[in-house]
Amino acid sequence: MTERYRVPVEPKPGDLIEISRFGYQHWAIYVGNGYVIHLAPACEIAEAGFSSLMSVVADKARVRKEPLWAVVKSDDYRINNKLDRKLPRRRIDQIVREAESLVGKTMSYSVTSENCEHFVTKLRYGEARSDQVRDAMIAGVVGIAGFGALLALATGISKLLSDKHEDE
Repeated sequence: MTERYRVPVEPKPGDLIEISRFGYQHWAIYVGNGYVIHLAPACEIAEAGFSSLMSVVADKARVRKEPLWAVVKSDDYRINNKLDRKLPRRRIDQIVREAESLVGKTMSYSVTSENCEHFVTKLRYGEARSDQVRDAMIAGVVGIAGFGALLALATGISKLLSDKHEDE
C-alpha cells in the first residue's frame, strides 16, 4: 500500500510507516495497538519540522516507542513496505520482538548510513537500506555532472566565439 493518508488508517504489525517531514522522510515501524518504534535523534524528539533537519549533524539517536499519532503529528504518512517485492520479509513476531528489545537504547546515528530508514528496513528485512540517501547521492552526482556539462558547453561556445572573433 503506498497511498498517503490524512485520516488514521490502522497499519499491521511490521508495516513500515513513511512520514513526510519538511525536506526529508522520517521512518517508523508499526508494532500494534496504535504504536510505532522509531530511531529518533534528539531534534526529532523535540519537535518535527524545520529543526528536524538538524538530524544531519546528529551522531546518536534513541529508539522510542510512541503512539503513531504522536510521531506523525500533522504530517502526511503512508504505509510503505517498499522492498517486499525485492527482499524477503522477516516473520512479524521477529520484527516486533527485536524492535521492542531496542526501545530506550541509544544507538549510533548517521544521516547517510545509520538513519531511521536504515533502522526500520533492517528490522523488517534483515538488511539496512535507505532510498532517500541513495536518491540524494544520485541527485548530487547528476547535478555535478550536469553542471560540468554546462560548464564544458559554455567553455566550448566561448572558445568558438573567441576563435571566430580572431578570424575577422
